[in-house]
Amino acid sequence: MITLLLHIANQEPVKVEVDELPKPTDVVIIGKNPRERNDKEFPWVEDGVTTVIFPWWRINYVQVLPSQDEDLEFPLPFRTD
Repeated sequence: MITLLLHIANQEPVKVEVDELPKPTDVVIIGKNPRERNDKEFPWVEDGVTTVIFPWWRINYVQVLPSQDEDLEFPLPFRTD
C-alpha cells in the first residue's frame, strides 16, 4: 500500500491509501481509508465508508508519503568526512 496526501481545492488535505501510484491517464484517484493528515476521521465521511473517489480536477497536488519500511536517509550531495 502507498499512502498519499491529496491536497484538494478549498478543503483540508485527505490522507488515503492506494495500491499503485496514479497514472497520467487517470481521471480520478480511488483511495482507501480516508482520514485527516493526523489520522482522525473526517466528519463528512459516512460511517463504514472505506473507499473514496476524487476527480483530478479537484486535486491541486499529491504528496507521496514514506512508508514505515522505507529508509528515510537521503544521500547528501557532498562528502562529510
